[in-house]
Amino acid sequence: MPDTIPPLWTAKDIATATGGKIEGGDFTASGLTYNSREIAPGELFLALKGARDGHEFADSAFAAGATGALVEHPVSGPCVIVPDTLKGLEAMGAFARDRTPAKRGAVTGSVGKTSVTQAIKAGLDLAGPAHASIKSYNNHIGVPLTLARMPQATQRAVFEIGMNAPGEIAPLSKQVQPHAACVTTVGPVHIEAFADGEAGVAREKASIFEGLAPGGLAVINGDIRWVDTLKAAALAVDADIATFGSAPGHDARLIDFAPFEGGARVTAELRGRALDFTLKQSGFHWGLNSLAVLLMLEALDVSTDTALQALGEFQPLKGRGETHAVAIPGGAFTLIDESYNANPLSMTAGFRSLGAKPIQPGGRRVVVLSDMLELGDQSAAMHAGLAQPIAEAGLDIVHAAGPEMRHLYEALPPARRGVWAATAAELAAQAADLVGVNDIVMVKGSNGSKASLVAAALAALQR
Repeated sequence: MPDTIPPLWTAKDIATATGGKIEGGDFTASGLTYNSREIAPGELFLALKGARDGHEFADSAFAAGATGALVEHPVSGPCVIVPDTLKGLEAMGAFARDRTPAKRGAVTGSVGKTSVTQAIKAGLDLAGPAHASIKSYNNHIGVPLTLARMPQATQRAVFEIGMNAPGEIAPLSKQVQPHAACVTTVGPVHIEAFADGEAGVAREKASIFEGLAPGGLAVINGDIRWVDTLKAAALAVDADIATFGSAPGHDARLIDFAPFEGGARVTAELRGRALDFTLKQSGFHWGLNSLAVLLMLEALDVSTDTALQALGEFQPLKGRGETHAVAIPGGAFTLIDESYNANPLSMTAGFRSLGAKPIQPGGRRVVVLSDMLELGDQSAAMHAGLAQPIAEAGLDIVHAAGPEMRHLYEALPPARRGVWAATAAELAAQAADLVGVNDIVMVKGSNGSKASLVAAALAALQR
């Protein structure tokens, strides 16, 4: 008879993991979630407390097919009762981590952590049963939830770890206990939360190494000015170090990144081995990103050949470089959707990539930008400062939305000024006026400033 797949969780295992008490009968669960609207039949409902108390939605979860719940007091169906459901979820994550011998990786960084995490996952999938964060599940709920969802048969896993304020990354890394951890880069993101700005961000990102398992590997971007801060944090926990960068001497060295229509060719060296491979990503930041992926996969016992295959097949994620042609009267324009998030570092990289793209006769290189958020008292200067990399990239027209982007708009020469609107929604309403035939148009902004509305409106011009 074929082997049967054990349930992800039994009531007994949940009680063992959390020290909780089973009430209302035995049950098993094939998955778990805290959103009663996302419950699938057979799953465990987590009654977490946030803006609303999750216990209020237990009945709805059972009606949708939940087989059990993790709660702090009895509910209408089978459950495990614990003093604190978030602490219970963390305990389940630790239990799931320890019951599988999976090699674990963790990724953080000011830019690129989601894409790098998912590219690593693509390589892990080719090597055997694998597990990873979904979406951007990288916070105090997302990390233990991803751990608790890890099947017992998992051989390799990778976790994204993020932050909004000081002191968040180290505890999450300690939950994961990764065998390899990567900092993609450090930039002016969330700087309003740190008294010393970007230096504080660098220390916070470096704290991911505090959770490394004994003998773990720290994968560090050697091209950034905070490299010594990252290395010091790794050495403080006796971690091994592998660096990626553009100069000689790095474990993974980028020699050339050559974009072409629909991708790029990368020339590199990995521990002295010459590599020449292609990507379906054309953004210049993917030169170093690909090397971070290679080092992380190597640390997780995935062969370089398998890693290169995964990189070659990996598609841009939604809102992170998706590119497609949009037909309009008289022809078409190219839409590059970078609307998921933005900061000065990723903006500059995006401008450079757009500036390198060839254009057809009559076409323009156009950027549509919405506010970058969480830049504190440096926001006005950082928005205005984007005028220089825009000029260096040779971009033609800038459309902008939001009060902070007004600083950029006013810093631009009149010839580059397109449309400015107070909100992304107002700019989206003018989508047809923002583009023309043969234009290459990149939409970029912070998620909270709704750049995605403009990207969607431009895509909807399709005829």
